[in-house]
Amino acid sequence: MIDEDGYFGERVAARYDESSREMADPAVVQPAIDTLAKLADGGRALELGIGTGRIALPLAARGVPVHGIDLSRAMVARLREKPGGEAIGVTIGDFATARVDAAFSVAYLVFNTIMNLTTQAAQVACFRNVAAHLQPGGRFVVEVMMPDLRRLPPGQDVVPFLVSETRWAYDLYDVATQSMSSNYVEVSGGRGGFRSIPFRYVWPAELDLMAQMAGLHLQHRWSGWEQEPFTSDSTQHVSVWEKPLLPE
Repeated sequence: MIDEDGYFGERVAARYDESSREMADPAVVQPAIDTLAKLADGGRALELGIGTGRIALPLAARGVPVHGIDLSRAMVARLREKPGGEAIGVTIGDFATARVDAAFSVAYLVFNTIMNLTTQAAQVACFRNVAAHLQPGGRFVVEVMMPDLRRLPPGQDVVPFLVSETRWAYDLYDVATQSMSSNYVEVSGGRGGFRSIPFRYVWPAELDLMAQMAGLHLQHRWSGWEQEPFTSDSTQHVSVWEKPLLPE
């Protein structure tokens, strides 16, 4: 059963930082902070799916005012417990539709979070919502994986990505609908647990069309936060769309 926090309720929030500790490594975070701070250019930043503050806290410490949107009160509670967390404003709601009474120079969605919107309509709505929040010349940044379909031989729809003595995890794909799920099995204390989170994978060209529908145009596409070139072999991308300046 899914509670009001969606798939990121208390059970997940309590262990989220530990389970994603590799993503909190300064070597991973710092290039993202450098890029986002530069794109903010002295203005305000809006983080969609702010979670426990992995990006928001160091970005705010860099001097960029950050506001977040998140559906999960449990995740935001973890943010509030951290140094500087109380100073960051958060709007509780669906980041595809929730509105903030402010304009921002940069908005961003990291760590595949765009895929938490499980329909094309919701992803389109997200782009339009962001465009409404951006000031002219503002940028929307998305970090997301490339669909791992090359690893699917004919007749297979499962891609494992974690195998250990006590934990197993795999992605389940439906290529007809672009739906997928990440599934986790864990054995602890002689008992087993299972958790499944639905996603909708999305291609770069589809994101570009969503951006175009929202009045944004592609400015950059990199393979990562170090701004490496995006190629056919890239496993993820960091894309930046810009809202045009108003006519003078």
